Amino acid sequence: MAKLRVGVVSPEREIWSGEADMVIAKTVDGEIGIMPEHAPVLGVLVEGGVLRVKRGGESDLVAAVHGGFISVANNDVSILAEAAELGSEVDVAAARDALQRAQSSIEAGQEDADIRLAAKRARARLRAAGEEV
Repeated sequence: MAKLRVGVVSPEREIWSGEADMVIAKTVDGEIGIMPEHAPVLGVLVEGGVLRVKRGGESDLVAAVHGGFISVANNDVSILAEAAELGSEVDVAAARDALQRAQSSIEAGQEDADIRLAAKRARARLRAAGEEV
């Protein structure tokens, strides 16, 4: 069976690259699943989304992805993220603390775009780490 060649990069570093059976990402148009021989696609990733890379017999690769683009062509999948973090790298205590601070600010009526963004990113980081939010 054909495989996908997947690369996940952010401005800071290459997050991951390798072969996969399927990639699932959330775009502004909804969740998209990419399998081998998928039609070409260019999509905009949502802020605070979770990327899942299914790798056959291996465990899924899960990452918090904060904006960017997904490009698919000829079994190549490129994830160009504004920021991204593998679930295995997430500091769960720090993410929970960031979410709590954002929620406290929202409850206190101090909600603005930056606070909503911080809450979205913290939730995505926790979901990528396998934590319930």
